[in-house]
Amino acid sequence: MTIDKKFISQFVKVTTKAALASSYLVGKNDKIAADKAAVDAMRSELNNINMRGKIVIGEGELDEAPMLYIGEKIGTNNGPELDIAVDPLEGTNFAAKNLPGALSVIAVAEKTNLFNAPETYMDKIATGKVERGVIDLDYSISKNIKNLSEYKNKSPEQMTACILDRPRHKKIIDELKALNVKLKLITDGDVSGALLVSKEEYNVDIFLGIGGGPEGVLAASALDTLGCFFQCRFLFKTETDKKRGYAMGISDFNKKYELNEIISGDSIFCATGITTGDLVQGIKLEENKFYSETLITHKSSNINKIIKEEQYI
Repeated sequence: MTIDKKFISQFVKVTTKAALASSYLVGKNDKIAADKAAVDAMRSELNNINMRGKIVIGEGELDEAPMLYIGEKIGTNNGPELDIAVDPLEGTNFAAKNLPGALSVIAVAEKTNLFNAPETYMDKIATGKVERGVIDLDYSISKNIKNLSEYKNKSPEQMTACILDRPRHKKIIDELKALNVKLKLITDGDVSGALLVSKEEYNVDIFLGIGGGPEGVLAASALDTLGCFFQCRFLFKTETDKKRGYAMGISDFNKKYELNEIISGDSIFCATGITTGDLVQGIKLEENKFYSETLITHKSSNINKIIKEEQYI
């Protein structure tokens, strides 16, 4: 089974409308309002699509989020059954403070083919295409860097690692510095951070560290289509986290997941820029028009491209 190519333009419209709605609040220092605008616009567009959709990664659970909550049914209730992961505004602080890299993101897979990730942290590692055994979440930082540098025929000094700039990563950052690896430290946005390993032009060799579980699944959708490497392990630090995990069918809290366990079968991924970042340009507004850029992947048709659109408001 595959997802019909006709859905690509429809899901591009979903992220584009969410990005546009959020763009009006860029720089207003109100991340809640910017997120709500994106959520409302995304939900409205999703409900226009002929599908039997279900949110498997969303804004939270029903008691936390009135819209696009985990388990919410969306679409017209006609057409294929699709599992959907959304991040209507990835990088809420970027949008609120008018910083680079805010995105509106969606990943779509056939029913049961997209991992239902709980709202918890995830230890993850991603690179471009490598042979089995080169990189592993359980290897030391030193071993991963040594193996990858040999595989890519680069010295560690020529390599760049992307990681969230957080106190929890001090040890990893210190180890990378000791290995003379160049660092790309990001303050938010670990969907786009992970995707920087997908093309040589981004000059990022490895993405690693602890970030959001839902964001990891979203990134995995695109990384899968692009033939990249990804491994992860969910981190259940509290009893509440563990209860969420149990509710989603997770029984082994120490399990290391391979990419094909996070996303399988066909998928569509769309990421529209809200503010200009490494992946795509942000929304540009004129009097009666707007300009947008969206990164799209579709596995079954091997689509991997950025589309630029000019539309009337």
